[in-house]
Amino acid sequence: MTSLDYVFDDDPARIQFDVVWGWLSTDAYWGRSRSREDVATQVARAWRVVGAYRQDTGEQVGFARAVSDGVTFAYLADVFVLPDHRGNALGKGLMRLMIDDGPGAHMRWTLFTNDAHGLYRQFGFAEPDETAMVRPAS
Repeated sequence: MTSLDYVFDDDPARIQFDVVWGWLSTDAYWGRSRSREDVATQVARAWRVVGAYRQDTGEQVGFARAVSDGVTFAYLADVFVLPDHRGNALGKGLMRLMIDDGPGAHMRWTLFTNDAHGLYRQFGFAEPDETAMVRPAS
């Protein structure tokens, strides 16, 4: 498949929650501690969600979620592409729709990642400067 075999959509009604839960609960190093109900609440209360879908079947193969005040700040979370669909620029497509082509294009965005720095740098993310502080979860 190529990137032309996929579509991206920001319609929350199109999100296939079982796909999102299935990946976050088993494969995401950052998501396995959350319950299904926690993830359902996060998706339902998200400021914005985007999905990547196979053009032919409509199957969801990628996801990203954002939390925001809707004016100046957004937090990017739970970005993934299912393993069988990687290598088709779907991560870039998700980021383009979420950030560059979305209502938050001019906002300050933050995220946490252990392994996808190269992708996020392409969309303007950089390591924080001395003005940034983080209070870890307890």
